[in-house]
Amino acid sequence: MVPTPNNRLTELLDQVRTEFESQAARTVEYEHQISTQMNEMELVRQKVYQLEQQQIQIKQKYDDEIARLHRELAENRGVQSQPPHVSGPPHSTGPSQGPQPPVIGHGHGGLFGGIMANGPNQGLAPPQEQPQQQQPPHQMPQPPPALTQQGPPQPQPPFTYPPNQPLNNGTGGYGAQPPQPTASPGPARRKPGPGLPGPPTPQQNQTAPYPDPRASPRVARPTPPLQNLNVGNTLADLDPDRLPPHQKKEGQDWFAVFNPRVQRVLDVDLVHTLPHDSVVCCVRFSHDGKYVATGCNRSAQIFDVQNGARVSYLQDDSVDKEGDLYIRSVCFSPDGRYLATGAEDKVWDIKSRAIKHTFTGHEQDIYSLDFASNGRHIASGSGDRTVRVWDNDAGQQVLTLQIEDGVTTVAISPDGHFVAAGSLDKSVRVWDVITGNLVERLEGQEGHKDSVYSVAFAPNGRDLVSGSLDKTIKMWELQPPRGMLAGAGPRGGKCIRTFEGHKDFVLSVALTPDGRWVLSGSKDRGVQFWDPSSGNTQLMLQGHKNSATSPIMAHERNSEGAGAIKSTMPSSDGQLIQTVGWKANNFFKVVRRQNSFQKR
Repeated sequence: MVPTPNNRLTELLDQVRTEFESQAARTVEYEHQISTQMNEMELVRQKVYQLEQQQIQIKQKYDDEIARLHRELAENRGVQSQPPHVSGPPHSTGPSQGPQPPVIGHGHGGLFGGIMANGPNQGLAPPQEQPQQQQPPHQMPQPPPALTQQGPPQPQPPFTYPPNQPLNNGTGGYGAQPPQPTASPGPARRKPGPGLPGPPTPQQNQTAPYPDPRASPRVARPTPPLQNLNVGNTLADLDPDRLPPHQKKEGQDWFAVFNPRVQRVLDVDLVHTLPHDSVVCCVRFSHDGKYVATGCNRSAQIFDVQNGARVSYLQDDSVDKEGDLYIRSVCFSPDGRYLATGAEDKVWDIKSRAIKHTFTGHEQDIYSLDFASNGRHIASGSGDRTVRVWDNDAGQQVLTLQIEDGVTTVAISPDGHFVAAGSLDKSVRVWDVITGNLVERLEGQEGHKDSVYSVAFAPNGRDLVSGSLDKTIKMWELQPPRGMLAGAGPRGGKCIRTFEGHKDFVLSVALTPDGRWVLSGSKDRGVQFWDPSSGNTQLMLQGHKNSATSPIMAHERNSEGAGAIKSTMPSSDGQLIQTVGWKANNFFKVVRRQNSFQKR
């Protein structure tokens, strides 16, 4: 007998076959959908490419139109046309006809990485300059007697420094850390070795400068409507062309805007513009406020504040002529007889224009200097990770303080007993210069979130102000007493105020002699005046515009550095401030208004 077929198995096989055919049909459908979507993506890609090409063409037409308008504007004003400041990559037209903008790069081991990379192992590289016929020093007018015959400084309580031995502070003052040999940028004047570049003027990865509302050609147009004035302390967001007259003040190549949220109690006006033949890296007033010194490529220059005339030109002709040698810090002695210059570590006798001392010890260029109030001691900070104190009378080093990262700025307290330093590691440190102990370390949750580029003591000696690449300014209350017990660690000061309003790196800070105003200079090309009691900004001043450095940018688009306020310094009477851009420095007269400002 033949067995009966297994109907159940047949049924299952039929179900499997049906399911397979169904899945096969769905697979074909999915493949069709995928093919359709890929075709649509290809169409989108082609459309995006076409739009990109159209945008490039429109941008080129826009750039050409801007260039034409600039030429017409220059012809109407009777001056030589300069290339406009437009975004986008540069178009090389041959050898540079002028200095190029500063270039910075990575540092060893991340020392300066993350700011901007223009090549490995590059430090501060200000514009390359064409050789120019410079006046020899002997042709300069003799400085007036007031510059060289100042009275002796006010007597200070005497104190002595420990013997000239490096302290084993090491990491934050807890143990020694041997310095690593480094090579200084510029002509061969340091020991050779693997170079650690010093702190540069930082750059952000942006493709266009901050908008300058006054850079467009002046054409007839209707009066624009008033803008929204609720910008907080970010006064750079205010358009001067749309502000009422009582909230702005304008000059030929500068303008100031006043905070609409606070009562206007200050006024400002331009006193002098001091042109230079090379990059201006730093400025400093003399203690009597009669003179101002500037640091440039290979030279330091001194100007009379009253008339703006240059009265002294200091240049060491014995150094190697090849390469650049930028003076990144200058400082008058309290009696006005000497000028300390940082790069090559020199102290000049201003009257004789001779070098009094050349200090050796730093393995990299000096980025900051400060004279003590006794006129005898000088503090210097360098990219070699050290702060050093020098005896100007004896001509020798008396103290070495070592930290973990490059030192960008130093300041000595008004009583001369403490020295503060800002660093690339985001910290501010304060040492007792008599004992060499680290007594304050300002960092942590209340501290800066990026490198500190400027510090300044308040006139009361109890407060300290710091500016950072995190775009903020902080005011610290140092913890009294600042002495240290044996075995105790450094104290952490209290951050009593954070000033926020700059749109870019804060590169310099200062206080007026009466301590009533905090000044800050930024790479957003603005100087702001802050009320430390409220944290509000009173005004923003812009006196360095991209047009001043347009020949530099014609061959290398580095416009973020152009016009950056590298240094801001008030005079001793608080009536003048000086700001530094890349090619010139300006004096601005700031006065307190006698009566409450009334809207017109």
